[in-house]
Amino acid sequence: MHFDVIVIGAGAAGMMCAAQAAGRGRRVLLIDHVAKLGERIRISGGGRCNFTNRNVGAENFLSQNPHFCRSALSRFSQRDFIAMVERRRIPYHEREHGQLFCNDSAQDIIDMLKMECDSGGVQWAFPCAVQGVERSDSDDGLRFLVATERGTFRCQALVIATGGLAIPKIGATPFGYRIAEQFGMPVVPPKPALVPLALAPETLVPLNPLAGATLDAVTRCNGGEFRENVLITHRGLSGPVILQISSYWQMQEYGGKKQPVEIDLLPDLNAAAWLVEHGRSKTVLSSLLAEHLPRRFAQEWCALFGWDKPLNELSRRDLEAAAQALKGWELMPSGTLGYAKAEVTLGGIDTNGLSSKTMEAKVVPGLYFIGEVVDVTGWLGGYNFQWAWSSGWVAGQFV
Repeated sequence: MHFDVIVIGAGAAGMMCAAQAAGRGRRVLLIDHVAKLGERIRISGGGRCNFTNRNVGAENFLSQNPHFCRSALSRFSQRDFIAMVERRRIPYHEREHGQLFCNDSAQDIIDMLKMECDSGGVQWAFPCAVQGVERSDSDDGLRFLVATERGTFRCQALVIATGGLAIPKIGATPFGYRIAEQFGMPVVPPKPALVPLALAPETLVPLNPLAGATLDAVTRCNGGEFRENVLITHRGLSGPVILQISSYWQMQEYGGKKQPVEIDLLPDLNAAAWLVEHGRSKTVLSSLLAEHLPRRFAQEWCALFGWDKPLNELSRRDLEAAAQALKGWELMPSGTLGYAKAEVTLGGIDTNGLSSKTMEAKVVPGLYFIGEVVDVTGWLGGYNFQWAWSSGWVAGQFV
């Protein structure tokens, strides 16, 4: 019942940390409250796991301390994880924007991590609910007592790798935040991230005719800018580019008044010059826009503003307003679709309370936090898995 290291949370970060610690000869116990190992890995990437990205850098992550992630990402990079995958001869392929996926199944990544753990002699306890954690007063170096439904375990180092609140149906809980608060560590309030955005009824009702439309666009908000598909839904906005910008929109709550999301519908055009060039045409505006936008969307969008008429009947002010709206259509979300639809969690354990070199709590020797539970949130596209691998690897070298 005595261990050098106990890792709570057998997900991406937890298994990586356990494998690394065991590989150093540490006696490791890995605990999880769910019955299926690595379920977040299993369902990711449509079942093929977008396990990292070729272009990972600190600029691809959001945090109250944006430099915190640099150390871990540099010491165990995407190239290191790719090498790990290649050593296990797991076939993979690259998609747009540097995203790497398994050819066959996400189960390949789970199996790889489990084999890494088993080769080091990691002991497993799952499903096993943790009932409480306490500091130990003993003089034998065993700093923590972990009470579970299978009994109480003692350890020198305790690693919290329990993730955030996203996707509660597969077992997400606030356990990690509670442990931090128990030991007096600050937590940046968690929020859903990489999540569809909701629109208020007064905004949504006029957009109902546009529901189902998908278009290539650029979104901007709070310093973030992304280009990919936007999907207009009956509840608001979705699609990859909306998931990306949602994290930046959510970040505003930490720093002040929220600004709307701005959508550039014609990212490859100087809309103002283009409309002036056709200003004397008898072509209706929606027909001209259909050269670059889905026809139904162009028609409904022009009708929304009252601009679906021949260009030569639109005033100069109308043309300027249309150009401005095409390059910066502003929509203010009313919120998000919540953790059930979120890919990850924004916020978490305040990084000011952790060592960036070891992931150890500064005021609680022997206590470590890794992965999504920490206030480090990546872009869509394999970045959050890389943070799990990197932070787990780093902690595994010191526990």
